[in-house]
Order: sequence, then structure tokens, then C-alpha cells
Amino acid sequence: MTDSNSQPRKIRVAVVFGGRSDEHDVSLRSARTIMDALDSDRYEVVEIGITRSGQWLAGESPHAALVAESPMFHLTEGEQTAVPDSSRDIRPVIGAEALLPQQAANGIDIFFPALHGPMGEDGTIQGMLEMAGVPYVGSGVLGSAVGMDKAMTKVILEQAGVPQLPWVLITRREWQLNPDEVIARIERALPYPVFVKPANMGSSVGVSKAKNSDDLRTALQEAAHFDRRVVVEQGVTGRELEMGVLGNDAPITSGLGEIKPRAEFYDYASKYLDDSADLIIPADVDPEIQKEMERIAIESFIALDLAGLARVDFFLEDGTNQIYLNEVNTLPGFTSISMYPMLWQQAGIALPELVNRLVELALERHAHKR
Repeated sequence: MTDSNSQPRKIRVAVVFGGRSDEHDVSLRSARTIMDALDSDRYEVVEIGITRSGQWLAGESPHAALVAESPMFHLTEGEQTAVPDSSRDIRPVIGAEALLPQQAANGIDIFFPALHGPMGEDGTIQGMLEMAGVPYVGSGVLGSAVGMDKAMTKVILEQAGVPQLPWVLITRREWQLNPDEVIARIERALPYPVFVKPANMGSSVGVSKAKNSDDLRTALQEAAHFDRRVVVEQGVTGRELEMGVLGNDAPITSGLGEIKPRAEFYDYASKYLDDSADLIIPADVDPEIQKEMERIAIESFIALDLAGLARVDFFLEDGTNQIYLNEVNTLPGFTSISMYPMLWQQAGIALPELVNRLVELALERHAHKR
């Protein structure tokens, strides 16, 4: 890209963060990491924040403004940022109708969503950007929507022959109308322990482990608070392994990382609020098992019509070494302790190069739509 004097100009990257989901704070952390990693010699970063109520913020330091208003947000030493005073320029805009004309006026070249969870990772903002005809990092509307919904992901991957644990889908209405029948249906289908998950949340928000019917009742009530559809999945004793995927039509995989929770499972607190899990990179896994996981990860990426990036999570069952795909994350965390960037760091792709590749992949994908 060149300016009027034929000199290379910086690519203007709008990093979008915050949002209305329960993963708002995680998004702020991811955005900080991404913005710091974008090479200032190549990119000009434009901050676009979304408050918990859905108001869009542009101008000077909306990221710092959202951090300041978050009572539970704690930055690590490497994520510190200045908090603006009331005289700084932070302008509210109202959704797409105000944002997208501003995008054209400001000459933004590409959007980099650093959003997690509903109304950000689920195809909603992707649809808005598609309508505006602007490039953006990550999967399109279909891949984002399907990848966010755990039940739809399972249905599609079952058809693709991807190994998964047995599961049951429950709706909030079913649970409210006849909770005893719902519990009985689950107990007929699955042995304890089971994991109960909102179908459309990430970062393990609302996820619980149930060892008996009392646990199950509590877990279903919790999950139904977050989503109208709930996935109940058979538990397995084994190792939790994760792999990064990078690319568009010819994706590549990172090595494997292993999560060793000190709690019963890798929940939201373990991921972001305390130091209760060990992350081991690279994971010590038999090469043939890793090769099979690479195959499954790429097959799943293609089956779900993903693009740019994804993190694929696996279980490796003790005793049998049976592989089960757990989840696919289409916009994995980019915090200072997130597995996805650390996996690529181990593979020889440092964070600045990783975000650069993601921008290039998004521009390539957008060009091929024409």
C-alpha cells in the first residue's frame, strides 16, 4: 500500500475488543497483547472498544477506558496500560451505522476482532463486516457461528467422522418444564461423571463437572443461566492437549501443549484468575498420536469452514490412548498466558510474526472473495 507520494504507508488495523459477553475481560487482555505485538513500522493500530452494554467507543484509548471501568480486571506486569483522564478524547459511536462510515473516512484497511464469546466470536460481528465489505481476521460468518455453538460443532464433526465423546443436548425450556425428566434422560444416556456446558460460551464460562444427580441439577441450572441450549458430555480420565491451526485453504498445525489442572478441570478461574494449572509446551506425546491429532485438527478446521486461526482441544484417554476431540475455538485467547500464541512461539513463530501472518491471511482471504 502506498500514499499519494508513492511511499509505503502503514496498514491501518482496527482492533475490536470488549463486548457484551461474559468474556469481556478476557477480550481486553487479548487485545492488549495483539496491539502490542503489531509492528509499529508496518501497522497503525486503531482502537475500537465495545462496552458491556453494547456501546461502541472510538477515539483515544478506549481500551484503557474499558479497563478502568472493569472492577474485576487485573493486568499482569506485561499488560500494564495508562488510564486516560476525563479530558482525553474517547468518543462513543452507535453500532455499525456509525462505525462503518467512520471506517471508510479513517481509511481502516482491516479489522482484527479480539472478541470472545457471544456477539463477537459467533458470526455476529463477522456478518456486519461482510455487509460492509471490509477484510477481517479469522473465520467467516458460517465458520464462526458453527464453531461457537458446541452442539452444532459436534453434529458436523460427527458427520466428518471425528472421534468425540457421547453427549446430550438439553434446552432451557426442557429444563424449566420438567427438570426431573431431563436428569433421568441424561442418566439413561451417560454415566457419571459428566461435564455440563452452555452451548454458546467460551473460556469455560458456566462449565461444571457433575458426579451425581445433585451435582447435575446444580450444573444444569448454572449452564442454563448462560445459554438456552446446554451440552452434557460424558467425562473421560485422561490428558488435556491443545493444538494451534494457522492458515486458510492449506492450514498448518503447531505442536501440542498439555494442560495439567490442579483443580478438577480447567475452568475459567484456572485459565485467567489464578495460577491453578500447569501448561506444558511441548507436550510429551508419542509421535504417531501427535500425527493423528494433526490430521484431526486440519480435518475439523476444513469441515467447519474455518479460516485464519483456531485452537483445537483434545482428550487422550488413559490406558487406551483413544483420542477424542473436545472443542474447537475460532478466536482463541491472546493473553500473556494463552496457549495459542505460546504454541506458535514454541514452533518458531514469535508473536509479532504470528499477528502479521493473521493480517496477511485475512487480506488474502478477502481478495479471493472478489
